[in-house]
Amino acid sequence: MKKILFGLPILIVSFFTSTAHAYAMCPVCTVAVAAGVGLSRYLGVDDTVAGVWIGALIISSAMWTVNWLAKKKITFPMSNLIMTVLYFLIIVGPMYWKDLIGHPLNKIVGIDKLLFGSLLGIATFIFAVLLHNFLKKRHGGKSYFDFQRVVIPLSSLIIASAAMYFVTR
Repeated sequence: MKKILFGLPILIVSFFTSTAHAYAMCPVCTVAVAAGVGLSRYLGVDDTVAGVWIGALIISSAMWTVNWLAKKKITFPMSNLIMTVLYFLIIVGPMYWKDLIGHPLNKIVGIDKLLFGSLLGIATFIFAVLLHNFLKKRHGGKSYFDFQRVVIPLSSLIIASAAMYFVTR
């Protein structure tokens, strides 16, 4: 019940948030990514898979913040990189301090599973957004199908999650 009470305000706010402007990342995607993180941790999925969603949450939040700041006419050099690093530290830092990251037996290719998954999630999400932008530009500034901006990143994350699930079994 506490989980529902916590998530419900986020869901309600996301429905009433205006998406009339062309954001690089929409609020619906950010809420969906956050839900994916919570669900994977709740279900006890491997840390690599959960990390994919954590990485996507990091980059989604960073892009959303940069767009919000730009709307307020606050811009600065390398804002995307700075916000990504900031959110990475905000999200991954506490996990390191609480010993969720760094256990010597929780590694894949010599990197902590949660950290590896987070980096993979960041790369996957950036690739998906770039793919969406490329397809939209190629189609005269229009999406090929409704909700393309949501479907491509989420599909990419699901594919990356499935790949990590089968690799870490």
